Amino acid sequence: MSPTPSPLRGRLAVVTGASDGIGTVIATRLAALGADLVLPVRSSEKGRRALETLRREVPDAVASTRALDLASLDSVHALVDGLRSEGRPVHLLVNNAGVMTPPQRKETADGFELQWGTNHLGHAALTLGLLPLLREGRARVVHQTSIAARRGRFDEAAIDAPTYNAMASYVQSKIAIGLFADELQRRSRTEGWNLSSALAHPGVSPTNLLAAQPGAGRERELGVRRVIRVLSRLHITGSVASAAEPAVLAATTPSADGLFFGPSRLIGGPARPADLWAPFRDAGDARRLWELTVDAIGPRFDG
Repeated sequence: MSPTPSPLRGRLAVVTGASDGIGTVIATRLAALGADLVLPVRSSEKGRRALETLRREVPDAVASTRALDLASLDSVHALVDGLRSEGRPVHLLVNNAGVMTPPQRKETADGFELQWGTNHLGHAALTLGLLPLLREGRARVVHQTSIAARRGRFDEAAIDAPTYNAMASYVQSKIAIGLFADELQRRSRTEGWNLSSALAHPGVSPTNLLAAQPGAGRERELGVRRVIRVLSRLHITGSVASAAEPAVLAATTPSADGLFFGPSRLIGGPARPADLWAPFRDAGDARRLWELTVDAIGPRFDG
């Protein structure tokens, strides 16, 4: 009896933020399903360790790391150029990396507030820059948002407010991700791009997200992560593995055009399709966000 073929065998998946936490789990799950992996990472050492972890779980995994700093549009462009020069279609893009609430305002290499520039603009530039390869692969693009965006609303003025509020900036970046995902799906449908865009959120989990930027209030970050881990042990939050499941489901379910996936409870439980949160439903906000994004990243990412 011949073995059952892996559903993603021979398909190329690009997963950001795969050097630790949720991203490593997502990458491992996709490798187990047969996907070939490109893991763009900011730290080559963490990327090397992630590959070791992945290959312990999936010994025959086809995976490599590439350099990427989402807080630098030059770095994003270099990755895009490299992948486009190789010419291989991309079948799956998981925009998972992120930074959360540095206590002091920090900026990207291009002068954007760090969370806005990393969580949203960097991923938007990557997605639009890879558009030819995504279209050729009839790709699925999965965007990772956060429960922090559940009750907010898009506020253009808050993107670069004169007074820095770490959580408000984080929320705006995660609302932008949801609006971008929605607008990408709409434009794919109307422009015939032949790709699908899906949105996921992990709930609350013990993750290294808060440590994503060196020097961003290290003692505070460690304290918050300890609290989250204690809550996890008490089964009040999900594990890192369960937090990865919504994005994995969004990446692998047969049809996910415009769908939203999350844990079955607000902060935990099995992954399932979810109702789209109110901040992501405004088509006018989505169009405006798209325009702001394209203006910010510039024409070199025009797919």
